[in-house]
Amino acid sequence: MIRYARHLALAAACVALAGCASEQQGSPVVAESSGASSADPGFSPTEDNQDPTKKIDGVLAIEYEGAKHVKPTERVAYDHKPPLGGAHDAVWAPCNGVVYKKAVRTENLVHSLEHGAVWLTYDPDKLDEDGVAALVKKVNGKPYTVLSPYPGQPKAVSVQSWGRQLQVDSADDKRVDQFIQATRANQYLTPEPGASCDQIDPDRFDQDNPPPFDPSDPGPGAIPPTGR
Repeated sequence: MIRYARHLALAAACVALAGCASEQQGSPVVAESSGASSADPGFSPTEDNQDPTKKIDGVLAIEYEGAKHVKPTERVAYDHKPPLGGAHDAVWAPCNGVVYKKAVRTENLVHSLEHGAVWLTYDPDKLDEDGVAALVKKVNGKPYTVLSPYPGQPKAVSVQSWGRQLQVDSADDKRVDQFIQATRANQYLTPEPGASCDQIDPDRFDQDNPPPFDPSDPGPGAIPPTGR
C-alpha cells in the first residue's frame, strides 16, 4: 500500500509539472475494487503477486516500451487486433468508466492502456445485445475501464491492458472479471501508474464525438508498434 501511494504521488507530481510522457494533464484516480462476483483475492495485484494474469488461462503477454507517440494524422501498424500496447497518439481516450457506442480511433485507446486502463472490446457481428449489456455493466462508471466496439477482432470479446490480452467467446466468461481485477490500474504492469483517465482536452479528443475507428490497412507509411 505504501509503495502504491508513493507511485501515485510521483505520477501526480510528474503530470502536474511536466506532463510525463503524455501531452495531456490531469489528476490520478485510484481504482476501486472491481466488485466482480467471479473475482477473488488471488487475482488482485500485490508485491508478491505482481502479475495475476499468469493464473488466467489464455492470456497473451507482450512487453512494450511506453511513451512512443504519433501525431493525430498518423497511424500505427499494430500487430494484434485489438492492440495491447505499442506506439500511440499523444492524447489518450477518456477511460474512467466510459462506454463508446461506436468504434474509436485505436491509437488514442492504446494510450489509455498505458495509463492503467482496461479496454474491453467486442465485435458487433459476433456478440448479441445481452452480451453487450453485460460488458456495459462491467465498465459503466468504473474507474480505469473503457468499452468500445472493435469490428473484425478474432473473437466476440477481447479485454486488453498494457501488454496483456484475453480473447473469449462470451461476455459471461469468468476470466473477463478475473482479468479486469488483475490488470486495472496495476502499478506493476502499467508504464504510467496513477496517470489520468479523465477527458482533458475536448478539442483534441471529444468523448462525445471521438475520432472514428479506421478499419483499412494502414499502408506502408504506418508506424510500427515499436515507434519510429
